[in-house]
Amino acid sequence: MHDIRAIRENPVAFDAAMTRRGLEPQSSSILALDEARRIKIQAAEEAKAAQNAASKDVGAAKARGDNAEFERLRTLVAEKKDTVARLNDEAKAEDARLSDLLMGLPNVIYDDVPDGADESDNVEINRHGDPRVLDFPAKEHYELPGVIPGMDFETAAKLSGSRFVVLSGAVARIHRALAQFMLDTHVDENGLTETWTPILVREDMMLGTGQLPKFGEDSYQTTNGWWLVPTAEVTLTNIVNGLTVDEDYLPRRYVAHTQCFRSEAGSAGRDTAGMLRQHQFEKVEMVSIVHPDQSENEQKRMTRCAEGILEKLGLAYRTVNLCTGDIGFGAKRTYDIEVWLPGQGQYREISSVSTCGDFQARRMNARYKPSDGGKPQFVHTLNGSGLAVGRALIAVLENGQQTDGSVVLPDVLHSYLSGKLVLTTDGQLS
Repeated sequence: MHDIRAIRENPVAFDAAMTRRGLEPQSSSILALDEARRIKIQAAEEAKAAQNAASKDVGAAKARGDNAEFERLRTLVAEKKDTVARLNDEAKAEDARLSDLLMGLPNVIYDDVPDGADESDNVEINRHGDPRVLDFPAKEHYELPGVIPGMDFETAAKLSGSRFVVLSGAVARIHRALAQFMLDTHVDENGLTETWTPILVREDMMLGTGQLPKFGEDSYQTTNGWWLVPTAEVTLTNIVNGLTVDEDYLPRRYVAHTQCFRSEAGSAGRDTAGMLRQHQFEKVEMVSIVHPDQSENEQKRMTRCAEGILEKLGLAYRTVNLCTGDIGFGAKRTYDIEVWLPGQGQYREISSVSTCGDFQARRMNARYKPSDGGKPQFVHTLNGSGLAVGRALIAVLENGQQTDGSVVLPDVLHSYLSGKLVLTTDGQLS
């Protein structure tokens, strides 16, 4: 959500920001609605003042026995009352139109976000480790002999359709171990608060974080109006929805492991093989609610939290600053972390860490009270994957593959897998 006062004060800057997003200038439409709304409000206030003045005179006219004036004034009061009600309704309608317009516009991005049309224009800012070079033809995760028994797409298609998977046996256990490892690391080493939240949310929660109204087709809605969360960003961020907290309440740093649901409406035909792009998947999500002065450093801290998971898993990755044509709707800046997948011979996204400024906070009306007693201000919100569990599974399997088709698993999973760090060619842990 955008600050209408900032648009009034500098419409040229706002139009320039929307142009960087690939949109037409918006300020003239916004300010026209804003002016119409303000005119109606002013007219309603003037009519109310006239109504109040006439109401006072009604009693005086009656007291002095001036029946003609009494009737005139009483009629005037009734007319003004109707006028006030009409103008208030019209002002509310203009306000709703303005709100709808502002709710549909993306966040203003930071100046250091690179200009570009798509992901090919993203700018690499960090690289860790060397991509594993195999001396045998690399297989994708779903082609590995030890994985095939525990990764069943055919049964999932029978149960639910395409882009679902049934995991079983050792593969399911590795998947669970990865999620537990991520959670423990974020809680024990990174200082995040483990949180368990619903995966069904009300519509206003999706509005608060920006999934609605524009991207409803990307998510699933139940017949009674709930929405399935596309990410725990929705629930974790909305913890402060409608709240005004004390400044010393901040920062709040949450982590949650949840099921996530996405229709993948805009990705027809992409990544249909394997479990890279699924309708139902798991993520360990990080969310921070911070003082505005902390948001820059917080994004760097969260990015390091996600990168650290990959480093502990011994996986090569790179971090990129998303360009204007690839950045998400609610973000002011996003760092994508891409892990190396030998089976595809390329880096693929495994985490996005975004800072949203006060964009979501305005939609949620989430504020903090300054400790010096000043006027309440909007908090800043950030979110990031720490990590996508299914994609971490893919990366671990593909990077650990051996000549004989077995998979050597990362040492950090030792305690989670009872010390068994080899997935054998027959799908067992040993």
